[in-house]
Parts: sequence; structure tokens; C-alpha cells
Amino acid sequence: MTTQGPAVAALTIAAALLMMGGELVLSLFNERQLRARGAVEPPDDVITTMRWAYPVAFVAMGVEGAVVGPSPGSVLLGGLVMFGLAKALKVWAITSLGPRWSYRVLILPGAPLVTSGPYRYLSHPNYLAVLGELVSVAAIVAAPITGVLATVGFGLLMRARIRVEDRALGRLR
Repeated sequence: MTTQGPAVAALTIAAALLMMGGELVLSLFNERQLRARGAVEPPDDVITTMRWAYPVAFVAMGVEGAVVGPSPGSVLLGGLVMFGLAKALKVWAITSLGPRWSYRVLILPGAPLVTSGPYRYLSHPNYLAVLGELVSVAAIVAAPITGVLATVGFGLLMRARIRVEDRALGRLR
């Protein structure tokens, strides 16, 4: 372990959690607005588990990275680039959905599907961005074990979430 491992891990996880906190504030604001406009939430969502599993995944990667990290320079740089791209995709998805974006699946009856921005190319760009965030942070802090566990575990949650979302949007029966 070098003295850089804990510093890189702490800075990376702090930055990720701060951005997550900003997203939470926006989500809560949009959720209130959506509910006031009559939005409905489908049953069987996994949001309760996602809300704690996502930040815990980053903290776990940070702990592993503090012990064994940081990654070699080229891997760290690649992780930073990937993190930036993942965040850019997420911001594009959020701005494309505008006030309809939230952590919860909230459907406005009669509102058309958003097909602009990244939704022109992907049904679920936000989830691709989330995977990018997980993989990139694992690369930055050198967390191969918790990185794989977090990516696979949260990937399974997102898979369940996509089924809920697609069913609510009328894409699945």
C-alpha cells in the first residue's frame, strides 16, 4: 500500500458521492413535481434497494482502493476519462428528460415517450452511464474485487429496474 491509495480513493469516492447527492436533490424535486402533475409509480420497483446499494458500492470500492490502490497511471487516467464520459452521458440523459427525470419510475399518463437526446439511440442511456461510473471508479481506485461485485450486483438490480420501467412505459406486457 502506498500513501497515495487512501488519498486517491477518498477524493474519488467523495467526488462521486457529492455528485450523487446533487442528483438526489434534483430527483426529489422532480418527484414532487411529477406527483403533483398526476404521475403514477408502477409496482415491484427495486428503488429501495438501489438507493442504498449504489452509494455502498462506491464506498466499498473506496475501501478496497485505499488498501491496494491507486491504479497505475494509465489505468487511472483511463478510468478518469471513462468517468467523465459516463457523467456526460448521464447529464445528457437527465437534461433530455428534463423535469421528467427522477430516481423513481414515475409515469405521466398520456405523456409521450422522450425520443430526443441519447434516447434517440438508446432506451436506457442513464443505466449505461451508471455502469460506466461503477467500472471507471473501480479502475481509478484499483478495486478489482469490489468493482466486479458492484458492477454485477448493481447490473442485476438495473436489469430488474429496466423490466419495471419498460412495463410501465408499455414496452413489455
